[in-house]
Amino acid sequence: MGMLPGLIGFNLRCAHLALFQHFSATVGQEDITAPQFGTLLLIEANPGISQSAIAGALRFDRSTLVQIIDRLEGRDLVVRQVSPKDRRSHALRLTESGFALLEQLKELAISHEDDVAGALSTDERDQLIDLLKKLYSRG
Repeated sequence: MGMLPGLIGFNLRCAHLALFQHFSATVGQEDITAPQFGTLLLIEANPGISQSAIAGALRFDRSTLVQIIDRLEGRDLVVRQVSPKDRRSHALRLTESGFALLEQLKELAISHEDDVAGALSTDERDQLIDLLKKLYSRG
């Protein structure tokens, strides 16, 4: 494999694939993708959040996020309302169905995280998260 095993990018990609495959098999069994789950979590934590704010936090372009919101809204998990602060944007809120599903998803996500990080101690897990944050916070 040449120098691939020593490259951060290669190892991140392998870890990313393993994590997303496991996510799809566990949390995804509820027909939710990782980006949709992240979106639901942000809306729950920030009722009335704008699509732009979610796109920035999750590092998506606006068109990708619009598709995610369309799917969530189509499943009656999220509702768009005209923002009281800026009538050109939408304030997003979870519906009752959205809250109920998200509670189930959070339990599945905790189990998923425990499974994928099972070989790591709590300190190693925290260290890994800190190291990853260092990589993406630089730019």
